[in-house]
Amino acid sequence: MPKQITEIESMRLYISGVMERADHHANGVSDVILTLAGALIWKKDTDPISVFEINGQLKNVLWISINGKKYAFSYNHDVGSIEMRENTTQGQVLRSFMNDDTPHTIREYFNSL
Repeated sequence: MPKQITEIESMRLYISGVMERADHHANGVSDVILTLAGALIWKKDTDPISVFEINGQLKNVLWISINGKKYAFSYNHDVGSIEMRENTTQGQVLRSFMNDDTPHTIREYFNSL
């Protein structure tokens, strides 16, 4: 079930959890998470950010609206990347992010949305 994040402290706790899990299981995205977090906060609409929650635990799925479109971000264990999809975690992958993505390429991509 999605949980809305409307305060910076909630976002900090969410990112801290994602970073901790990435350090243990997803080294290929452990650095890009910080750049993505900044890009999401920079480009998000006024709608709250939503994250997936199960039994009070925040998971690695996040939804955000940018320019009126809803996007889902989730970690793909098989590929080892963070995937961006429109509306749902099951749709077509619009973009994958890994540590080799530079802040510049991420900025350009989010500027194009």
